[in-house]
Amino acid sequence: MKLVTFSFNGLTRVGALVDQQVVDLNAAYTALLADKGEASPVLVAQAMVPSEMLTFLERGEAALAEAKKAMDYALGSPGSGLNGERLIYAVDEVKLKAPIPRPGKLVCVGLNYVDHCEETGMDIPKSPVIFSKYANAVVGPDDAILLPPNSDQVDYEAELAFVIGKKAKQVSESEAMAYIAGYTIINDVSARDIQLGDGQWVRGKSPDSFAPMGPVLVTKDEIEDPHQLDIKLHLNGETMQDSNTKNLIFNIPYILSYLSQSMTFEPGDVIATGTPPGVGMSREPQVFLKDGDEVIVEVEKIGKLRNVVKGNQ
Repeated sequence: MKLVTFSFNGLTRVGALVDQQVVDLNAAYTALLADKGEASPVLVAQAMVPSEMLTFLERGEAALAEAKKAMDYALGSPGSGLNGERLIYAVDEVKLKAPIPRPGKLVCVGLNYVDHCEETGMDIPKSPVIFSKYANAVVGPDDAILLPPNSDQVDYEAELAFVIGKKAKQVSESEAMAYIAGYTIINDVSARDIQLGDGQWVRGKSPDSFAPMGPVLVTKDEIEDPHQLDIKLHLNGETMQDSNTKNLIFNIPYILSYLSQSMTFEPGDVIATGTPPGVGMSREPQVFLKDGDEVIVEVEKIGKLRNVVKGNQ
């Protein structure tokens, strides 16, 4: 299932993207329960298939199973919701937001492709290089990447990210995949002059809008092997990054196990796995983002994350 967070008429909801349609899962499940004669369909639906993404993920596999029933019901029925509300929208009628609009933790892995290490002149790490971005940096598909006034070296980084589905503390590599809800795309936008000038990465990685995410959260049952996905970035139609997640130095089970020895992860936390070669800072001549640029990150089986760049105002 391709889960989305979407807004329509000022309300933000959890949906499922099917072809070019978005199913409102909570509304569809409410209608399904009402059809079955449930006495309190609204209360039961909110408990079983919540309308907010973090709460939905907290409900785990049970919520996902019921959401699939709701999706099938909506797609198979021309009807409306309990109070006449719509169950299905055309994707261009709604605003897709980041699947996890405000993650509790957004943890990133740096230098996780061998050829990216080589292009930056850095040694291949013996253990994962870890840094954080903050919720203020998260924006959704088609939102603007805002160039901050204190940087003129803003770079792009295509990344596969995974989303935590249940509380994870001190998990082993062999059990790590059981804690993952699914996968999404992140553009780890980076102000290189700040990042490298500071000597540590957080300030250069976390300006507002520097973590575009989406457009969907693909549940893990839809991706057989997350380590066999093509990953690309296109800048104004030109392919700048082109690799495959099979080239990760540290794979997803290792990353989660490694991190969970130190910190507890909660449903909705997001971990980005690093970027392949082709970043703008390592090109000759260097390429940095400018006002009006269009950036598209594409990951196989997940989709395309498009954003535009907006200059200093």
